[in-house]
Parts: sequence; structure tokens; C-alpha cells
Amino acid sequence: MKISLRNKVIASLSLIVVITGLFATWTGMHLIGKSIINQAQDKVRMDLNSAREIYRENSEKIKDIIRLTALRVFLKEGLSRNNLEQIKVELDKVKKNESIDILTLTDENGFVSYRTRNPDRFGDNQAGDEIIKRVLSTKEVVLSTQIVPRNELMKEDESLAEQVRMEFIPTPRAKPREENEETSGMMIKAAAPVLDDTGRLIGILYGGTLLNRNYSIVDKIKDTVYQGQTYKGKDMGTATIFQQDLRISTNVMREDGNRAIGTRVSEEVYDQVLVKGLPWIERAFVVNNWYITAYEPIRNISGEIIGILYVGILEEKFVDMRRETMWMFIGITLAGVVVAFIGSTLLAVHILKPIKHLVFASHQLAEGNLTHKVPIESQDEIGELAMTFNFMVDSLKNRDEQLKTYTQQKIMESERLATIGQLAAGVAHELNNPLGGILVYSHLLLEKMESDDPKKEQLEKIVTQATRCKDIVKGLLDFSRQTEPKLDLTNVNELLQSTLSLVENQSLFQNIRIVKKFHPNLPKTMLDKAQIQQVFINIILNAAESMGEKGKLTITTKVSKDGQLIEIEFTDTGCGIPEAYLKKLFEPFFTTKEVGRGTGLGLAISYGIIQKHNGTIEVKSQADKGTTFTVKMPITAEKNK
Repeated sequence: MKISLRNKVIASLSLIVVITGLFATWTGMHLIGKSIINQAQDKVRMDLNSAREIYRENSEKIKDIIRLTALRVFLKEGLSRNNLEQIKVELDKVKKNESIDILTLTDENGFVSYRTRNPDRFGDNQAGDEIIKRVLSTKEVVLSTQIVPRNELMKEDESLAEQVRMEFIPTPRAKPREENEETSGMMIKAAAPVLDDTGRLIGILYGGTLLNRNYSIVDKIKDTVYQGQTYKGKDMGTATIFQQDLRISTNVMREDGNRAIGTRVSEEVYDQVLVKGLPWIERAFVVNNWYITAYEPIRNISGEIIGILYVGILEEKFVDMRRETMWMFIGITLAGVVVAFIGSTLLAVHILKPIKHLVFASHQLAEGNLTHKVPIESQDEIGELAMTFNFMVDSLKNRDEQLKTYTQQKIMESERLATIGQLAAGVAHELNNPLGGILVYSHLLLEKMESDDPKKEQLEKIVTQATRCKDIVKGLLDFSRQTEPKLDLTNVNELLQSTLSLVENQSLFQNIRIVKKFHPNLPKTMLDKAQIQQVFINIILNAAESMGEKGKLTITTKVSKDGQLIEIEFTDTGCGIPEAYLKKLFEPFFTTKEVGRGTGLGLAISYGIIQKHNGTIEVKSQADKGTTFTVKMPITAEKNK
């Protein structure tokens, strides 16, 4: 179906606005949504810091109570004089005034002397407790969060054992466990040594507060950090203390309005925090709602993970903010579409007439007519467009002619090189055998000829020229038989070193100083050692010949700035190469040497070898100052495993 240009302009502009609007809407929603979540995560991270500080303050408070009580005179005097009655009265006052769950005194060996909560139970040894053991060995105050088994709680008070007993409540997304109840407790516990005036340990005072069903810390976190904020009737912020994965103290509520005691943490958080020991700062499912949460492990005195400290912000508020943002962007997009439709209609009517000329000219151009021109009817942007179109047609016409000429030249050059290669192979093959015969018989004649024979000099010239011919034939064969490289993982520095050892003892190098600047950590790469060594020898020998009797050859290896190539630079102080010769330098049979000193195939062969390695050879030269050849090869390591 044919569609008018007017409708196309309208449809195109409207479509652009729709696509742009949808993309902007999606991008805006994504970025703003991500920003909202990031801000929430940053806040919950700071909230976790605050929760940790509140937890630490409560722990330090217990530590200070135990430490200061252990320093009081009545304990020293009572233990020194074995007067437990005075000690009992004072310790009962401390426990009552400080509202701690347990306060117990042991002798210097860890045997219980008095329990404020269960005075009738004494004499058992607490030296196996990790905190008491630490005090016995260091004589210092020790504080830690510890798991207290049921039998130890029973010694203090049966009510404490009942306080910690908790049946598991089925929780969505929780990790399956074989147990169905918890009977041990989680306690912030401190112990301090009681020392006499000489510094001798005469007893240990320990005490602590159970966290199971104790909501003072989590409620203080909620009141301090979130200040009672709510959203749709729900608390914005919550805090929890877990014993392993079990909620033992929380202000997260179940749907029935009760605290979610006995529920458990989700499996993904379990694996991250309890198994891996890493914090979790991400969205997580908490009992019956999604929260932006922060969890971190709680460790005992031995560094073992025994629980989790949690804070979280209700995610629903941020989801609603993101939804409102989405509708706002959609409204803006719809308004943009309406405006674009009206604007595109007016624009299509205005520019339709001159555009038709451009459309017709475009058809002519597509059909290959490079002579048609667009009439210029105005001096505005449309007129400038018509002028540019005409200029483009002229440029295409000129470029088409240039491309034809260039293509013809390249075809001729390729055919010439192919012919040269075939000719070289044929000539070399035909000349190689007779040349070998000439050399063999010439050498035999030289061996039989007397040293003073006047014909010996002429025969030696025959040998010399025949040898030169054989070298030319070898060069022709090398040029015509360039084979695919046999790649092997190679250290270029080592290959250069072995190449130099082959040539540097020759007489040509007696007065040439070779400077090596090898990259100390040059990566290995895949290449054909024999072929690349041939390239290096050609370049090094050319450099030596250009310097004559003396000079300096600097060889540098390095890695390119993008880290993809190995670069090998050969810089000599020779006579240099005229600028007119640089473009012909790698052509076969081109040479700047005197007749009889070169075939003009060395650099052509080297160029072909480097090309087959997907590399390049570059040359820079200044007359009377020297020349630099740069070989660049890609770093590949297929066998480096």
C-alpha cells in the first residue's frame, strides 16, 4: 500500500516520540527506582550501624556493672574473710538495682560460691565456661554474647529455662531444620576478676542479661532510629535479634498482631550471614512482608557465629514511590505524543513541496543517474539541503571515477605480483639445478688447480657470481613459496637474543654497538620462530650495512598502549632512506644497494611473513640520521594453558 510522504513524516515523528518517550520512561523508572532503593539501602546500612552501637552500649553497660561491682570493697573483704553473708546482701542489692538476669560469684578456681537468683545452688564448677576460662587466664574483664545451654540456665533459675524455651513457628522461605524447638538461651554475659590488695585472684564475678523474649534492645533501636514512623498502619522500621536463625527478640509483627517470636530468617539470608559470615544489605522477605534489610552476624568470644542483628525498612513505601513515578513518566510521554502529532502534521504540510524534488532526485541517484540536479528554490534550510544534495552528487561522481581507477590499479598490481610469483617460481626451479652443477664442478676444478695457475682467478670469479645467482634463486623461491606459519608460544626477547648471537660475531658487526632495551615482562605470543627470526635477521643485516663500519643499533621491545600488540623497534644510526624510496621499500626486487649486493627480496619476504602473522611493519627514516623499523604483532596465547 502506497503511503504519502505527509503521512510518513507524521508517522515517523510520532513514532520517534513514542519510542523516545517509552525509552525515557523506562530509563527514568529504572534510574529513579534504583536511586530510591540505593537510598533505602544506604539508610538501612546506617540504621544497622546505629543498632550495633545500641547493642554495644547495652553490652558495655552490663560489663561496667560487673566490673565496678567486682572492684567494690565488700567483695574483697568478704572473700578474704570468708564472710559470704555480707556478700549475699550486697550482691542481691546490685542485681535488683541494675535489673540483670543473673549475678553469680565463684572462688578463685571457678567453683560457684553464691547465686543471687538461686542461692541454694552452689559448689558447681564454671571453669569450663569460655568467659570464666578467659578471666582465669588473663585476670581481665571479659564481655561477650554467649549461647547458654538449658542445664546451665536451670542452675540459675528454672524460670530462665522456661523463658528461653521456644517452639519454631513455620515461616515462608525459611531454611528447613530438623529441630522444632529451642531450649538454650542467648545472653550478653560479662565476667570480672576479684583481686585482693596484692593483686591475687580470689574470685570471679559474672552476670548477664538474657536476650530471649527481652525486647528492651530491639524496641530501643526502633524508637531511636525510626521514631515510631508508620506507613499504611504498618511500622516503617523494625529490629530483631536472632539466635542462629530464630527470632528471639523482635518488634516484627505477625498478622495476628503479636511479635514474631519463634519465626525464622529466610534461607538466602541464612546462607549469606550464618554460613558465609557476610553482611546482607538487600531486600528480603521478613515473616509476611518485603523489607529493605540489613543483617550482620553476632559472634561469641571464640569468633563463632551464634546469631544475627537485623534492622529493616518496609519496602512497600518505596514500591509505591516507584509506581507513582512510572505513572508520571507515562503521562509526560502521552502528552509528548499528542504534541508531536500536531507538530509533525504542520511540518509535513510546510516542507512537502521541496521534499518532492529531493525524492525524485534520490530516485534518479538510486538508478545511477549522477547528472540530475535538484532545483534550488529557496535560501532556507531546504535550499541548503538541495545545494548539499547537488554537491553530494558531484562528489559521488568524482569518487566513482576515482574508485574505478584505483580498482583497476589494484587489479593490475595483483596480477603483476601473481605473475612475478609464478615467474619467480618457474625461473628459480629451472635455474637451481644448473647453478648447482656449475658450483659443484667449479669447486672441483679449484681443488685440482695449482695455486699459481693464472686461470684460478677467473675460476674464482665464476664461483662468486654463480653463488650470487644461487642466492638470488633462493630469494625467488622464498618469495614464491611463502608458507603458512607454524605457530608456537614464543618469548620474543629470547628469540631476539638467539638471533643476535647468530649475527653479532660477524665481521660486519665488529664496530657496531648493539643496545638492547627489552621489556622485562614481555608476554609470550604465538608465532613461527624460524620465519620471524628470518625477518629479524633481514632487518638487522640491512641496518648494519646502512651504518657501514661503525654505528649503534638499538633494539627495543614493548607492549602497545592498548595491551594488544608486541612492538619491536630496530633503530640504526645509518645513512637513512630517501623519502621517495619509502613507499617502494617492501616491493619485490626493489633495493637501494649497489648492483651485486642485494636481490631486493629480503624486505618483501619479511613483509609477507609479518602479514601472515596478522602484524605490520612500519618504517621511519631521516637522511643521514638513521632509520627505525617497527614490527607489530598481536599478542595471542592459545597454548598458554
